[in-house]
Amino acid sequence: MEIKKSPQADLRRTIPLSLAIGFVLALGILYTALEWTSTKDDSADETTALNIADMEDALIINEQQEEQPEPEPEAPQEVVEVALPEEFKVVDDNKEVAKISIVSVDQDRELPPPPVIVQPVQTVEEPEDQIFEIVENPAVPPMGDIPSMLKWIANHIEYPQSALDNNIQGKVVLRFVVEKDGSIGDVIVARKVDPALDKEAIRVLKSMPKWTPGKQRGKPVRSYFTLPIAFTIG
Repeated sequence: MEIKKSPQADLRRTIPLSLAIGFVLALGILYTALEWTSTKDDSADETTALNIADMEDALIINEQQEEQPEPEPEAPQEVVEVALPEEFKVVDDNKEVAKISIVSVDQDRELPPPPVIVQPVQTVEEPEDQIFEIVENPAVPPMGDIPSMLKWIANHIEYPQSALDNNIQGKVVLRFVVEKDGSIGDVIVARKVDPALDKEAIRVLKSMPKWTPGKQRGKPVRSYFTLPIAFTIG
């Protein structure tokens, strides 16, 4: 029995082949289109890069070609003429000038002594009423020295009864002036203890004989003296 092929069966076999060929053609066209687009973009990028480089070169050239400002002309310097005094005037080189020669000095020859200048001595006069704190020769008590004077005071002093009754004791300090004639003046109590003791100390001091006054440059002067008198109950 003869088997007959259907035309529809042959058509089904040819369809996949045609479809494959069409798919291959489509891929080829798509690849070609992509290659052309990529080439165009690269060319555009290269052109843009060239344009930017050209612009930078142009900017650099323009910056270098900028005109530099011309330097300002220097102001003319003023020339000041200085007039030389007579002793500094320039001497003509052709004019003869007197020359000074140095003469040696004989060292063995005796020279005259230099003149002696005597300065006048100014004498300072002290005021007549000046009272000295320190003098060249201090005043001396009539007993000859301080210990003898203190012994004389102890023998001549009278302890006030009011001070004894109240058991008052202490040291009275007197300050006074020994005058030029040796008398005692300007007595003050520099350190007080009790009115009765202060009064008795002044009385004993004024009852002393005259002192030997202090001297300054060999002349009697007024001078201060300080005397402590101790009152003690033994």
